[in-house]
Amino acid sequence: MRLNMPVSNVEYELNDTQTIVSTTDTQGNITYANPYFIHVSGFTEQELLGAPQNILRHPDMPAEAFADMWRTIKNGQSWTGIVKNRCKNGDFYWVQANVTPVIENGRPVGYMSVRTKPGRKQVEKAAALYKKMKDGNRDKIVIDQGTANKSGILARLVSLRNISLGKRVAWNLGFLICVLVVFATNNFLWPESMQQTARGWLTALAAIAIVSASYFWYSLYSAVIVPLKQAVRVSQVMAGGDLTCDINTVRKDDIGQLLRSLRQLRVNLNSIVGDVRSNFEQIGIATEEIAVGNADLSRRTESQATALEETASSMEQLASTVAQNSNNATQANEMADGASQVAGKGGDIVSQVVTTMGDIRSSSKEIVSIISIIESIAFQTNILALNAAVEAARAGEQGRGFAVVAAEVRNLAQRSATAAKEIKHLIDVSVEKVEAGTVLAEHAGVTMREIIHSVQRVSNIMGDIATASREQNSGIAQVNVAVAQMDEVTHKNAALVEQAAAAAGSLQDQTMKLVQALTVFKLGR
Repeated sequence: MRLNMPVSNVEYELNDTQTIVSTTDTQGNITYANPYFIHVSGFTEQELLGAPQNILRHPDMPAEAFADMWRTIKNGQSWTGIVKNRCKNGDFYWVQANVTPVIENGRPVGYMSVRTKPGRKQVEKAAALYKKMKDGNRDKIVIDQGTANKSGILARLVSLRNISLGKRVAWNLGFLICVLVVFATNNFLWPESMQQTARGWLTALAAIAIVSASYFWYSLYSAVIVPLKQAVRVSQVMAGGDLTCDINTVRKDDIGQLLRSLRQLRVNLNSIVGDVRSNFEQIGIATEEIAVGNADLSRRTESQATALEETASSMEQLASTVAQNSNNATQANEMADGASQVAGKGGDIVSQVVTTMGDIRSSSKEIVSIISIIESIAFQTNILALNAAVEAARAGEQGRGFAVVAAEVRNLAQRSATAAKEIKHLIDVSVEKVEAGTVLAEHAGVTMREIIHSVQRVSNIMGDIATASREQNSGIAQVNVAVAQMDEVTHKNAALVEQAAAAAGSLQDQTMKLVQALTVFKLGR
């Protein structure tokens, strides 16, 4: 016997309205488990499918109970009993197990187990019985078709009431036939002297036969007619769709098997209908989630469309601003070309001014040179004057040498006059050149003013460009915000799509479970 450990003393109490349903193959390996079974057991569906049914066996359960179950269902009969099962985490739960064979072509191909919540008295009675059996009193207790009986001769005599209906009828009819045969052969078998006595015996036998016939009728009525009426009543109730009715019987004869099968049918139908209803409820919830998700997705899609419209409008404004910036840039380029030309003219004029000023500088140098000559002449004149004075002093009355000196002085004076004229001429020329430089400087000033004006216009245009750029940045920011909103909405839409896909997957899974739940019925053509 498989020993599943560890165990705890924590009981998981089943729901009053839900049932645990599973099917196994002929070897006891699980082939189907309904959602409530998975929930209560604590195992996953993958862990249960293909695993042996005894994965749930609790150590407190005696092996005799499961041996009786297998013996009963292998004989093609249904088995009902109170069972203590173990959860995956070691907790336990009590069930009233109803196990029936699944027959195809006259042979069992598997077994179906429907488990419901038992009453508390049933649990206490079963717990005490199993404890007694685990404590070593197995020889005194016999489990037969899920019912515990005491062992011994008295128990065997009591078990005679569970003989089949056919045997009961055969025994009663055999006894009546024997009585009738004895009564019919009275005159032939008994001597004349003993016929009077025989008549008394025959009368007694007739009385016994009448009593036996009455008992036979009562037994037939109570054993067959009453249970059949009960079966008809329950069948009519079930045919009306009411699966809450129940059949209580402890009989193990043919009628008992009929009532047990009818009860098993009711339990199975109740469980299957419950599973179908539960699965449909899950499908309804999943469908509702899909509908809500789709509605939300629709709203978000509309919001995204609005954001796209705003984005398109912003893009139009941005395009207009960009066009204006392009025009301003073109004008700025043209003005920049004009400013460049003006600046070129200014550069030429400035070059002329520089050249003129160079000429003035050269003239000034010549003036300096001439002044040097004049200074030299003046120096020589001074010397000559000194010499003349000396000579005059020496000659006294004789002034011949003085005359020579005087002539030289005149010569020097003429040279000085000539130099002065040249200086005057050079100065006049310099003045003219300075005047020309002044005119050029004025022209340069006008040109520079034009340049400044052009630069101001360029500055204004650049200001317009800057303003347009700010507007462009604002438009781009709006586009970015709209794009961010679109991105966020897109992510949410993607999440909703994932939820819708998950809900669709759940819907498909529930549908598959619904189909599996319905496959336990074999439908006629």
